[in-house]
Amino acid sequence: MNINLYTIDNKMIDFSLVPSPCYVMDEFLLRKNLELMHSIQERAGVKIILALKGFALWGAFRKIKEYLPGATASSLHEAMLCWEEMGVKPHTYCVAYREEDFDTIASLSSHITFNSISQYNTFKNRLKTLSSKVSCGLRINPECSDVKYDIYNPSSPQSRLGITIETFPDTIPDGIEGLHFHTLCESNSYSLERVMESVEKKFSCFLKNIRWINMGGGHLMTDSNYHVEHLIDILQKFRNKWGIEIILEPGGAVAWETGFLVVKILDIVENGGVKTAILDTSFSCHMSDFLDMGNKPKIKNAFTEPIPHGIPYRMGGVTCLAGDFMGDYYFQKPLQIGENIIFEDMIHYTMVKTTTFNGIKHPSIAIWRENNTLDIIKQFGYEDYKNRLS
Repeated sequence: MNINLYTIDNKMIDFSLVPSPCYVMDEFLLRKNLELMHSIQERAGVKIILALKGFALWGAFRKIKEYLPGATASSLHEAMLCWEEMGVKPHTYCVAYREEDFDTIASLSSHITFNSISQYNTFKNRLKTLSSKVSCGLRINPECSDVKYDIYNPSSPQSRLGITIETFPDTIPDGIEGLHFHTLCESNSYSLERVMESVEKKFSCFLKNIRWINMGGGHLMTDSNYHVEHLIDILQKFRNKWGIEIILEPGGAVAWETGFLVVKILDIVENGGVKTAILDTSFSCHMSDFLDMGNKPKIKNAFTEPIPHGIPYRMGGVTCLAGDFMGDYYFQKPLQIGENIIFEDMIHYTMVKTTTFNGIKHPSIAIWRENNTLDIIKQFGYEDYKNRLS
């Protein structure tokens, strides 16, 4: 089996053409996700926008704009990127806005959501000076979530994210047109349904006085096990019941299973009976989201559980951090120095959280185009590392 060839729906990627290390997004797979999301959007009568915090490969924004109407930003820089590279004003939510950033953010945004009443009161008068209107919202915390990892659970006890019903004002403040909640992470439609029920139970008296509701991200609608028909049904019922615009802002779902991280084996070391393949990448630098969740990324032609006659290897990062490894994987034949290791599903969240710790080489970024050509978008070098420091 040739590890350098990958075929899906008669489309092939030739990884022998890819420099190492390199993130490779498959444009064909991205389009399949976008087509599904566009269909959901049309059938449910809702708006689906891209959350840049999960996927900010702006070389793909032109393709995304063909199917989705915009994006959501969580910082000044994300708002700037959305406007400059997608050509649309984002829906912006920040946990707190910096005084010196707010006017620029407001001028770039179509919607702004505030995390607290105090933040809204701080900035609401400055919005009146803008040449174009910005629709304002408040983030609520329905205190309901199925997310298992506290680090990704916005509704964990004493969460700083959103306003609970206990501290929400008796009436919608003047100038507020929408509500925003986000309590999901790679969740299914039934988790969303439970959150929606909690929102209705706690905040129903306010729903009739708003124009829009943003249901945040974490909707893993492009996963093969997701119940799309159920999602469409609950969204239609909510929209018909309350007569307000519904906005969803998934990040991971847009780029779900659309690409790879191609790396090379630099060495193979053995200590205590354990063989470790040393790779020209780093888990702490380039795959920190997997370390955060305690999950092992999939490797092409490898198994995460023992198999008959399987040969076990740890995957070791190239930094000097002792915990920069991931194990164990099982292969059907011995690994060789110089061969490729191909990590799967490496485009959403993984790319946006990278660092240059230890000064190691940051992976290049490439798109495998639908015409079966490799488009290398960005390669990194010493100046990229140096310019992040002082």
